Amino acid sequence: MTFILFISFVILLRVGELVLSKSNEKWLLQNGAIEYGKKHYPFIVALHLFFIISLIIEYSTRQTASFNLFFIILYFLILAFKVWVLLSLGKFWNTKIYHISNLPLVKKGPYRYINHPNYMIVIAEIAVIPLAFHLYFTAIAFTILNAMMLFVRIKEENRALRE
Repeated sequence: MTFILFISFVILLRVGELVLSKSNEKWLLQNGAIEYGKKHYPFIVALHLFFIISLIIEYSTRQTASFNLFFIILYFLILAFKVWVLLSLGKFWNTKIYHISNLPLVKKGPYRYINHPNYMIVIAEIAVIPLAFHLYFTAIAFTILNAMMLFVRIKEENRALRE
């Protein structure tokens, strides 16, 4: 039951993020934003979709249903950090890469200290969510896949920010 509640919460959050992203996308486009990384974006969507599917399948095939409270608490701390990122970026937060020329970069919140805090959150989520339920295959496989995807993604985002 804990897993069902937890995974439902994670899925609802992801859907909420997509809704927020779509709303911000409209604002960004109305203000002259240019999208970068269109080619790799479908792969990011697929990665996150298959991540959720893998969580459910791996959990369903386990003999015992247990969870690690430490990782569940850690996940909620990561969410607090994510809220800080979302509030800091405001209308600029998006699941896609958009850039509006001649606007200064956001340098408040965690962006005062690090360049890509949102990606740190994604890295942590992809490791912590499966570890909360001892789903080691999903944790390892998707950490590796996500690292490969972020290599492409961060390179593309840095290119957009330079232009």
